Amino acid sequence: MGTSRHRRWRRKIGPVSRWLPAFARLSTVLLLIALGLFVALRVAAPYLITTGFVRSGIEDALSKWTGYQAEIKGDPVLEFWPTPRITLNEVTIRQPRESGDKLLGRIESLSADFSLIDALRGRTSFHEFHLLRPNLALTRDEKGLIDWSYAGLLARAISGVRYENGAEVLDPALDAEIGAVTVEDGTFAVTDIASAKTYHFDSVTADIAWPRLSGAISAVVIARNNGEDLKVDFASRQPLLAFAGKSAETRTSLTSNLLTVRFQGIASIASLSALSGNIAVSIADVPALLTWSGRSIPGIGTLKSASLESDIMSSGNGLRFNDLSLSLNEASATGVMDLSTEPGKRPKIGGTLAFDQMNLKPFLDAFALRLAAGEAEDISGMREPLQLLDIDVRLSARRAQMGLFELSDVGASMIVTGGEAKFDIGDSAFEGGEMTAHLEATRRDFDGGGKLQLSIRDADFDALAERLQLKGPLPLATGSLDLDLQSPKAIWTTGLADVTGKLHFWTQEGTIPGIDAGTLRSQAAERAFFPLSAAANGAFTFSRLDLQADFANGSAEIHDAHITGPAQTLTLSGVVTYQSNGLALSGSLEATDPAKAAELPLLPFFIGGSWPNPVISPVPLFGNSPHAQ
Repeated sequence: MGTSRHRRWRRKIGPVSRWLPAFARLSTVLLLIALGLFVALRVAAPYLITTGFVRSGIEDALSKWTGYQAEIKGDPVLEFWPTPRITLNEVTIRQPRESGDKLLGRIESLSADFSLIDALRGRTSFHEFHLLRPNLALTRDEKGLIDWSYAGLLARAISGVRYENGAEVLDPALDAEIGAVTVEDGTFAVTDIASAKTYHFDSVTADIAWPRLSGAISAVVIARNNGEDLKVDFASRQPLLAFAGKSAETRTSLTSNLLTVRFQGIASIASLSALSGNIAVSIADVPALLTWSGRSIPGIGTLKSASLESDIMSSGNGLRFNDLSLSLNEASATGVMDLSTEPGKRPKIGGTLAFDQMNLKPFLDAFALRLAAGEAEDISGMREPLQLLDIDVRLSARRAQMGLFELSDVGASMIVTGGEAKFDIGDSAFEGGEMTAHLEATRRDFDGGGKLQLSIRDADFDALAERLQLKGPLPLATGSLDLDLQSPKAIWTTGLADVTGKLHFWTQEGTIPGIDAGTLRSQAAERAFFPLSAAANGAFTFSRLDLQADFANGSAEIHDAHITGPAQTLTLSGVVTYQSNGLALSGSLEATDPAKAAELPLLPFFIGGSWPNPVISPVPLFGNSPHAQ
């Protein structure tokens, strides 16, 4: 049986073994013929194809593509190994003189591969273009589109492309092969008609893959602008739609040391009306970015870094940012934001942001940034970006830092419009109590004014004094504070001497360490003046404190501060100066219960010098010396 199977197997492979050597011989012969033809064409090509013929063909191709006239001054060079290639030197591309003689650019050297077979047939076709040190000038029109050319094939394809059934459609008559385009050490100047500005890019290197006009494109461009290197990656399955300013699928990114931007989705370079996709922006150094862009805004130094990532889509007259992740310095937030752009109004940003932990100072500095931008407009006549934008944002944070203070469960809002900015903390937990605040700033002519309203209820002022590292005998108690301050100057230039306003501070029971009422009386009976530290061997216990003060001209005027203790009441009034910590106060110590006035007689005194260790001088009653009391 084994022999039978062996015979059947030999019968099966027998025919294959017979025709396989014949196939191998035929393949070898065909390969040798093809190789011979290839070598023969390469050897004979220099004799069959003239330089003038190929030069004329690429001149016609350039003119056909751009709609401009190509002028070649240098001698062209033909190469046939390893591929047929022509190199043109000193190429100038300009509009026909009868149409304006507009210069598109100059190219030091332009190389392109060409088809040897087509050349032998009397026609030319080119691919794999390489441009060495091109110097090109492009124009961005009022619609945001690049003026690609006068009337060339590329311009006709861009204007003739259409969108059908989810795809880019181009008439075959407008389609053409391109291949790869590389640029080396180029210089581009892009003039923006809308802003009347010209942007210069040098050291341009590009690698573009675009097989056909109707096909997908991928490009990497590296350039330098204003001393900063930029890298742009762009890819699209619908490039002609994109260049025509229509909605197209794109994937693009901009990368530099200062800024990184990435977008993937559907977009238009001319309009935001059909935008949809995902965007990510990261700014490593905000002040450096503004300096590079030629802008300088007072107070921006506090905002070091910023980043944003979100799904983005067009919504009505603006944009909606969904699933937004925002970072400012060390603070991160999530939420939803809207950018509305209604006709005749400034663009407006609105929405809600929820922080786990945040620093309020960058948001407070936004007032200075916003209003400083307005002042810059008044002075220079230029409109800064912040002056072109209104803001209405709701904020919440589990924890918030405001200078040395820490808040929790914060609900806040920021409204910036026209020449006015408002920041409100509607609710927050602060030092065991609650705090609300309202900051408002306005701009008038070359300066501005602002006001701060602060309300604190049932907060631990003992912990607050320790946090602020305040020195001297201060009331340690759970208390409340109302503060109302105004400044006539721009808030980024306001000093303590510019502040006016009112303060009301009151507490329940507490102590003032460093003041012993008994020692104060004994020192006053023995000495005409003495330092407060001489009566610091105890503490003044009180059941209630009530203090009111006015602020003006760099000082605070205290109106009858009453500190009521179980046995004695301390009363103060006078002036405290900020810069020198100087004191000029009149005070008195008397019995809380009038029935004990004989036991604790009225002791008036004067407080002078500077905080935290002023000098106390008893004031005689009815001309008597203090020693008689």
